[in-house]
Amino acid sequence: MAIYSHAITLITGETIPLSALEFSTSRSGGPGGQNVNKVETRVEIRFPIIGSQWLAESTQERLAVKLRSKIDTSGAIRVASSIARTQGGNRTAAVERLERLLNSALEPEKPRLATRPTYASKQRRVEIKKKHAEKKSSRRSGWDD
Repeated sequence: MAIYSHAITLITGETIPLSALEFSTSRSGGPGGQNVNKVETRVEIRFPIIGSQWLAESTQERLAVKLRSKIDTSGAIRVASSIARTQGGNRTAAVERLERLLNSALEPEKPRLATRPTYASKQRRVEIKKKHAEKKSSRRSGWDD
């Protein structure tokens, strides 16, 4: 794991200093033996995306759209980590997770390439339609008498 000492770098070239993140700790349910019951090793990061001075307006809008299911009502995103046995390890893991999440949301989408249906797929579609029509017509045959 990389140690973050100063900032998160986004693929847009913008940087978010760690001082802009709100860290909170709590007791973790992960590995750690007796420490789990005594030491607050779980780390949660809260970063207010909406209205952040560290992000351009266009970046804020893109993140708001892409991460709308992960953003709370105050416009902040929360990321937590409890995989490590130490608070420092979880802090590093949470920062890495936040950076990956933000960068994946900012990646440009690949344009969809229009393709044509294959000959075999057309044949399958026609066969399914024929079987369905035959099934329907077999149900109707008793009424014609």
